[in-house]
Amino acid sequence: MFSKILIANRGEVAVRVIRACREMGIATVAVYSTADAESLHVSMADEAYCIGGPKLSESYLNVPAILTAAKCTGAEAIHPGYGLLSENAEFAQACIDSGVAFIGPSPEVIARMGDKDEARRTMQAAGVPVIPGTDILPDLSTAEREAVRIGYPLMLKARSGGGGKGIRPVAEPSGFETAFMSARSEARAAFGDDAVYLERFLAPVKHVEVQLLCDREGNVLVLGDRDCSVQRRNQKLIEESPAPTLPEHVRLAMYDAARKAARAVGYVTVGTVEFLVDRNQAFYFMEMNTRLQVEHTVSEMVTDVDIVKWQIRTAAGMPLTMTQEDVRMRGHAIECRICAENPENFVPSTGPVKFLLTPGGLNVRFDTFIYQSYVIPPYYDSMLGKLIVCAATREEALRKMRSALSEFILSGPMHNVDLHLRILSDPAFIEGRYTTSFMAESGYCK
Repeated sequence: MFSKILIANRGEVAVRVIRACREMGIATVAVYSTADAESLHVSMADEAYCIGGPKLSESYLNVPAILTAAKCTGAEAIHPGYGLLSENAEFAQACIDSGVAFIGPSPEVIARMGDKDEARRTMQAAGVPVIPGTDILPDLSTAEREAVRIGYPLMLKARSGGGGKGIRPVAEPSGFETAFMSARSEARAAFGDDAVYLERFLAPVKHVEVQLLCDREGNVLVLGDRDCSVQRRNQKLIEESPAPTLPEHVRLAMYDAARKAARAVGYVTVGTVEFLVDRNQAFYFMEMNTRLQVEHTVSEMVTDVDIVKWQIRTAAGMPLTMTQEDVRMRGHAIECRICAENPENFVPSTGPVKFLLTPGGLNVRFDTFIYQSYVIPPYYDSMLGKLIVCAATREEALRKMRSALSEFILSGPMHNVDLHLRILSDPAFIEGRYTTSFMAESGYCK
């Protein structure tokens, strides 16, 4: 087992990893930007070092500075968290080349699954259902011909990256050229790669993902599923486990497909396979996230498995000590992402936290990095934390979450707590019949 780990991330996930390491007796090293000098992860770690200015390129994406910090502190491994460098194959390889373990799958697997075109072909070969679509499109004229062949509506998707960037729905031919150029431009700016491909646009659909935990001996565990369909601008807002309204035979078939996906690439550590489920309960591979997910918390709550600890253990080469039969699902968990933003237009909000009161009680959890008097910087993602609850039934979990949100008080920056309360009181959400179109169709997202 590692004796010291550097966390190459910030905010809530850095705090989460530090807590897991503390409980495992592992020393931690935090890195931070000048804008994050007062962030909670800096004070919680055993050591902390400033690696650059407030811009991501100057600090959290500054690979030489991160590797230098690891070398100077004697860190044996680097945990990338999520976002930032977590799915960067070149960074994973650079860690290995410098003699530091990367807590995640191999660089080859990251590259293979990060290339969404390659991922599609890999899944097809493994017998995992994929959405009808194309290979990478070399130019506009080819794209237009392929669009006619597949039929509208369509979805243009970037080969690289995530977070909803480089994705454009196209309802009819008249809007295709604009969408094609826009998707390529956004993908080039976000990922340095403007390659895009087409998929048939499925609507209405649910976004359901399967949590995996794998070791180097080829063992693959499924830690349940999550419904992540409540999204604004292709970014998740509320997640729950297990997915409501999903027939059990579909759930089990999805688990089997996720296992096939993991075995097809020799996956090790924590990963997630994401699927789209249509109105006929047919499901299709969407992508594989080769990292810890933001919403791993709901899976932890319903399985009582510490996913971060096991991510570290499997990265260190330790075999799983449990079997699929040992994984017991209990109750229902819901997560709400608390963001500092205007809930009407989702414009980020910054500034000092003047007052903060977080909810408590049995099976109520708030993972965050903020505290009273902390000043939210303007440079990073708007998510302040995640409020998670777990109860015996979904109905009880809904009541518990509404109660917890009602207790939550944050003054200073604008936030989306009231939006969450409105969503959780919406009949479509209560009945579990929401889809990825829910936010727009219900008027919550313009």
